[in-house]
Amino acid sequence: MASLLTRSIKFLIGGAFIGVLLLALIGTISGLITDPPKPTAEEELHKHPKELDLASNGPFGKFDLAQLQRGFLVFEKVCASCHSLNLVSFRELGALGYNEAEVKKIAKDWPVKQPVFDEKAGTWGERDNIASDRFPKVYYPATGVPPDLSLITKARHDGAAYVHSLLTGYAEQTPEEIAKFPGAKTPEGSYYNPYFANLNIAMPPPLTADNQVTYSDGTNATVDQMAKDVSAFLVWTAEPTMQTRHQAGLAVVLFLLLATVLAFGAYQTVWRGIKH
Repeated sequence: MASLLTRSIKFLIGGAFIGVLLLALIGTISGLITDPPKPTAEEELHKHPKELDLASNGPFGKFDLAQLQRGFLVFEKVCASCHSLNLVSFRELGALGYNEAEVKKIAKDWPVKQPVFDEKAGTWGERDNIASDRFPKVYYPATGVPPDLSLITKARHDGAAYVHSLLTGYAEQTPEEIAKFPGAKTPEGSYYNPYFANLNIAMPPPLTADNQVTYSDGTNATVDQMAKDVSAFLVWTAEPTMQTRHQAGLAVVLFLLLATVLAFGAYQTVWRGIKH
């Protein structure tokens, strides 16, 4: 009798616990239906990157070497003071059309030098870069290390389109946006950019005016063009062998198609005249 009473109490307690959970679940669902959560500023104001048409897009894409050289110039003159490119060596610039002497000069004149440790003195020093060196890292001990850009177009969704939109997307919040999301006002020391994940970015606008760089090929260096060119360059740094991979992939597909045709022809020849 006592055992039966104990089991009954256990069932009652379990049923009550389940009932409380069901009531809580029903209340939560009802609340979401009658009073759905308001969208956050990030959800409402964040913009999807604009489409970017580059010669390297698509399975048959090829690098535009002239554009890549322009993009490297923008990186060198605008971006390199803050961002590293530490997975790329200077000699790889030869793939962009620079000759050996030009590569050596670029390496030697690069403002950030290679760190060298003097074992005898126990101190760090510097030396000029050589062609076989990777682009040296940029350090900001007080504020941390800005992101390395070697793989940025692989590390960010939409890749080059994201980089281009971010560089050209700096803006001021409109009075309507501020009124709708008063708590999302851009804090001091940050810059409003709707293409950035949380809308506010610490990096000041790097491309502030047309003709920040001078293109040797006569291309008009508008802000949009400079952003497009450096985005194309960063596609190359992330995957310098992309064009070769595309060509190899096309050759493999053509080979498989030819092999399929030959195999079908052989099958028809071997089994010709044989009734199943």
